[in-house]
Order: sequence, then structure tokens, then C-alpha cells
Amino acid sequence: MFGDRLGLAVEYARLLVTDGVVRGLIGPREAPRIWERHLVNCAVLSEIIPIGASVVDVGSGAGLPGIVLAVARPDLQMTLVEPLARRTAFLSEAVTALGLDATVTVVRGRAEDVVDGPPAGADVVTARAVAPLDRLAGWCLPLAKVGGRLLALKGATAAEEAAEHRDAVAALGGGEPVIRLCGEGLIDPPTTVIEVVVQSRPKPSTRAAGPGRDAGGKSGGRSSGRKSSRRG
Repeated sequence: MFGDRLGLAVEYARLLVTDGVVRGLIGPREAPRIWERHLVNCAVLSEIIPIGASVVDVGSGAGLPGIVLAVARPDLQMTLVEPLARRTAFLSEAVTALGLDATVTVVRGRAEDVVDGPPAGADVVTARAVAPLDRLAGWCLPLAKVGGRLLALKGATAAEEAAEHRDAVAALGGGEPVIRLCGEGLIDPPTTVIEVVVQSRPKPSTRAAGPGRDAGGKSGGRSSGRKSSRRG
């Protein structure tokens, strides 16, 4: 999954289980299973992302899946969107430490705050453990171009969630939610992803607070309110 960039993945794992734990971005109990539960679980998502795609990772937290994808796929142009300062600080430091400045940008802000900025019009928008699909679609679909896709990493109840929120997704301009299994034959269980294709230009959602992330969720790079920071 990481090829000749496995060393970078190892260094990122080290950052997660050291600084990430100390700074409250990764729970202490997650450290022993950082590879199978987090890094590999995210890396297999790359198999359904086109070569050279622009990707926005919403609520990036500790950089999962955003930094993992940037490590595994240097062809991607990645933007990490995260509202919390302590998380964007970690993300920025990780981007610099891993030498990802040329392909990764960290933006501090909520998804709806950056919808008119450079991250918008992406080929792919990713999110992991951010929110239920109806709210997630409201935040993420406006960041993708028409024909672009939301790839939401979900758990065992993904099919039920997709069925429950089908109408809400359609109202936001999204197509039928489709369940994709990534990493079949490589990991057990495979990573479950809800894929939604943007069929028409959705309107930005209005919410009072940006996506949060608990200690076991993502973590990521640089921040500055509404500012965008291109590393490199």
C-alpha cells in the first residue's frame, strides 16, 4: 500500500503514537493498533481514488485519512480542513516533518467556511468518523465538483445509514449512496465506504459549529481560521 514510501508511513505512525497521544489526538488505547485500525484502514481508500485527483479531507483531525493518502499517493493534491487549532497545529507540523509540503495544504476552518475558497471544486472529498451521512453530505458535497465524489469511511451500519439518509442526500444534489468495500483480500474486515456522486450543484449547509473529532479519530496539519496555508 505504501511502496517505497513505507518509511514515511512508519514516521507518521510514530508521530501519532507519541505527539498524537500526548496532545489528545489519538487515544492511548489506539497506539498498539495504530496500523491495522487507522493507517491501513485509511490507506486502502486510495484504490478508488483516480490518479492525480484533488482531494479535500473534511474534519481531518489527526490526518486520517488525509495524511495517510498523501503518504501513499504522492500524485494527489490534498487539502486538510480542520476547525480546531490544536489539531491544525499538529497537522502542519506533521506535513513539514514528513516532507509533504508540495502536495498538502492545511486549512483551519469549518467545511462551510471554505466552500468558496480554493478547496472547493475537488474531485474527491473524504471524511472519517465525522457525522451521520445527512449532515456530512451537507458539509462535504458543496466542496466537490459536479461529477466529483464524497467518500465517507463508515462502520458496520453503513448500509442502514445510506438507506436512512438517501432522500436527504438527494436533496443536497447527491446521487444514490453506494457501499464500497476497500482492501478486500488485503485486510479483514475491509474498509467500508459510502460513496456519493455529486449530480447537481448543492447549496452550502448552514450549521453553527464545525465538525469535531474525538480522541480516537483523525488528526492533521496547519490552521489559521479562514486562512489557507500552502506548505511548500
